Amino acid sequence: MTVRPLLIRSLRYGALLTAIVAVGGATIGFLVAGGPGLAGGLLGGALSGVFLALTALSILLAGRVSGGDLTSPAFLGVVFGVWTLKLILFFVLSLWLRDQDWIDPGVFGVTAIVGVLGSLVADVVAFQRSRIPLDVVLPDEERSGE
Repeated sequence: MTVRPLLIRSLRYGALLTAIVAVGGATIGFLVAGGPGLAGGLLGGALSGVFLALTALSILLAGRVSGGDLTSPAFLGVVFGVWTLKLILFFVLSLWLRDQDWIDPGVFGVTAIVGVLGSLVADVVAFQRSRIPLDVVLPDEERSGE
């Protein structure tokens, strides 16, 4: 079983969502807070898109490193390592950006939250529309060749 088509679809939906959230957040941010709102909307949308992409790409990379074994320590190490890196990056950026005059923290926060929630919806839609074949034997079936 491969999850590559699902993750590629998720990346496509995520890219579209990122563009919509960034443009929408920037537009509303500009109307609400001027230039700092524009910057906050663009940065919040871009940050949520980067984090979405890092998750999908880490799973693709981990699958390649582990040879497709989802229970491999290599798979888990890559995925958890990237997630830890994202968490640290988020905290560092949040602490740095909260005192900047060129960005509106409220617009940035709302846009980032909308982007994250939207990425969850994009992942669910990608999952629902994917056709991933499973090799499952039901209890009353026999495998051919056994």
